[in-house]
Amino acid sequence: MNWQADMEEALRDFAQVAQLAREPLDEGELEAGYYPAPHMPPSSLLPGFMAVYCFCYSDVWLKIGKAGPKSGPRYTSHHYRTSAPSTLAKSLIADPRMKLVVEFDPEEPREWICAHTNRVNILLPATRNRTLLSLLESFLHARFRPRYEG
Repeated sequence: MNWQADMEEALRDFAQVAQLAREPLDEGELEAGYYPAPHMPPSSLLPGFMAVYCFCYSDVWLKIGKAGPKSGPRYTSHHYRTSAPSTLAKSLIADPRMKLVVEFDPEEPREWICAHTNRVNILLPATRNRTLLSLLESFLHARFRPRYEG
């Protein structure tokens, strides 16, 4: 699996979905950033943008979520901790398969997430319809079927 190529193909396909939804995307309107493991969490959500973020480990997409323009902590830090509801860290700790992963320490999920997962950040201007952001998140859920969704 080539997680970056798979995502690039998915985003090209999503442009067709957006067109069908009568929300056509301008060239370069979706900005995708690819951060292979080890990665650092983003320090902020750029002003004027909303985002879909994705975590991939090995050949498995783990989590795909969205953050509106006023949801900076959801985008930058929540998934690396256990203090917010429905985070990647909590899902990993609760997953019995993670007990078999030698490097995973349930006391320090942030370190494992940063060291072992690839992250994709997809930015969309906040001036766009919020339903387009939800459509992108749903499309990526359907395409990649992340382990910790649904």
